[in-house]
Amino acid sequence: MDIQTILVILLFMAAAFYVGRMLYRSISPKKGGCASGCGKCGADFSNVDPSKK
Repeated sequence: MDIQTILVILLFMAAAFYVGRMLYRSISPKKGGCASGCGKCGADFSNVDPSKK
């Protein structure tokens, strides 16, 4: 095998791992928070005055 073939195989394996990890995270049960995973649910808005814009 030449170096290009090895690099293509490694790149393909890395991409397959990345996609598999994303699929696993989307299917696995969530540990808390909302379903979007954006991180806004954990923010503390208790000191924000809603009347000010």
